Amino acid sequence: TPHAPLILDIEGTQLCATDRQRLAHPLTGGLILFARNWVDRAQLAALCRDIKAVREDLLICVDHEGGRVQRFRSDGFTHLPPMRAFGELWLRDDKGRPGSGALKACNAASAAGYVLAAELRACGVDFSFTPVLDLDWGESGVIGDRAFARDARVTALLAKSLIHGLLRAGMANCGKHFPGHGFVKADSHTEIPVDRRSLKAILADDAAPYEWLNSTLSSVMPAHVIYPRVDSRPAGFSSTWLEDILRHRLGFGGAIFSDDLSMAGARLIDGREVGYTEAAVTALEAGCDMVLLCNQSVDGGAAVDELLDGLAEAQLKGGWQMREASELRRRALLPNGAAPDWDELMRSPDYQHALSLLP
Repeated sequence: TPHAPLILDIEGTQLCATDRQRLAHPLTGGLILFARNWVDRAQLAALCRDIKAVREDLLICVDHEGGRVQRFRSDGFTHLPPMRAFGELWLRDDKGRPGSGALKACNAASAAGYVLAAELRACGVDFSFTPVLDLDWGESGVIGDRAFARDARVTALLAKSLIHGLLRAGMANCGKHFPGHGFVKADSHTEIPVDRRSLKAILADDAAPYEWLNSTLSSVMPAHVIYPRVDSRPAGFSSTWLEDILRHRLGFGGAIFSDDLSMAGARLIDGREVGYTEAAVTALEAGCDMVLLCNQSVDGGAAVDELLDGLAEAQLKGGWQMREASELRRRALLPNGAAPDWDELMRSPDYQHALSLLP
């Protein structure tokens, strides 16, 4: 099986001829949808059908976490609470029943995962980049209420519960942003944050959920953060972080996505700015199975074509090796079971019950 590592995007609300060409490219493994690709459910379902008609195995992804990160919010989509709401529920015990809040919060998180995944799948979307495993240190504006809690143990158990809900609807999951984005103030979309803590401190706290969930997580997305006491490269370009620590030390066997290569921090490697192809090759060589290039299809998508051509050329010249294991991990993220019908889902007792449990 050839390895299809690129996750691209499209400009509009339907496929044009150029989109079809890019999606049919053997190096394309999927695409990520944004709010600009959304009009309503009927349009989204038609778009997803068109994408699958190009190639059945393309992975249709979206950032759909709840709170302020949720791409589809109208035409029947449930407004999911931010993950912090579950962390707050955890702390609210019934009178005389210590620990009851924790169990209620876990149950509610499972309900949220089910609602999130079932609604997306009913419209043809395969996969959401969730849950956030970053800890809420109170410092990071870009993470903030996207995090469950400050405590790594609470975070891991609530994330596991959310994942259980996703799984009930046949959807895989993605823990992010490894080994932790919650400690730094800077936003990696606009600059490259630096976390100066020791490896020991990070493993004891922020990275702990990745070890505790190593049999539960189907994929991981690393942070565009530099941890200079471990490696001078951002985590997503560092084989120390991805291979030595995540794979070997923490025992993770699933897929690794790069974060968006178009982000400001993404193409600064060893102090110099590199092009999209070099960034992608570096991420793949460091241990990523897939790389994302987002928001570059607008204005004609020169960067998308540059990356498709550049990666094809790098492969021919031996700049990177296709890995069968990476392709198997990518395919393992495709959903399990038939997607629900939207109207039937709305009427189903399971779905109604799950809605009633949301905080």
